[in-house]
Amino acid sequence: MTEATLIYTGKAKQLLTTDDPAVLKVVYLDQATALNGKKKVAIRGKGPVNCEISTLLFKTVAAAGIPTHYVATPNDHTMLVKKCTMIPLEVVFRNFASGHFESKFQIDHLRPLTPAVHEYYFKSDTLNDPFINNDQIQALDIADAGTLNELQTYTDQLNVILTARFAAADIQLVDGKFEFGRLPSGELVLADELSPDNFRLVDIQTKESLDKDIFRKDEGPLVPVYEEVLRRLQESEA
Repeated sequence: MTEATLIYTGKAKQLLTTDDPAVLKVVYLDQATALNGKKKVAIRGKGPVNCEISTLLFKTVAAAGIPTHYVATPNDHTMLVKKCTMIPLEVVFRNFASGHFESKFQIDHLRPLTPAVHEYYFKSDTLNDPFINNDQIQALDIADAGTLNELQTYTDQLNVILTARFAAADIQLVDGKFEFGRLPSGELVLADELSPDNFRLVDIQTKESLDKDIFRKDEGPLVPVYEEVLRRLQESEA
């Protein structure tokens, strides 16, 4: 067996090689970050719960017909994924006003947004992931018009699927982000992770936060909140 080679260490995950050149290993770290990595804290137990939530949700969207990079979860903090070329964009969707959008436009917290708002952010730690529009994306050769159409179509479909899945667990999907890549075949697939690290979630009744806002705002321990999300998702599985 060939020793795994570290490819990249991100804010909350590591990417490594495997014996199969078409498959990579994602290790979920016991680490939380905010403010584009300026706030970083080791949090024991965060990696496994995020890995388990992501596994459950990747299986959910795959069952609904969305192609993903997910292959398997060999242990509690490791995921095997198909190797793909990532598109350097965060594809953001907003169903309700919160966070930056709420403060930017000075509107009521959790005001419904109809239709859902779509935004793109260029993935660059150096530039702090700046907002980027469709024309800029095409002018910088990040993605062409056809790819942007694919991204929006998949994002809309994923929003519907995950809104329903979370609602079944008495959780409201406020907003979130997706990342995508292309397989060597050219197929566009959903990649990265699907967890409370990249979704804003609230209890459907009380509107209490069930995501990384707990960490951003220093409102208490993070892992018990993520474990509650996982418990609800597991108990509400059909």
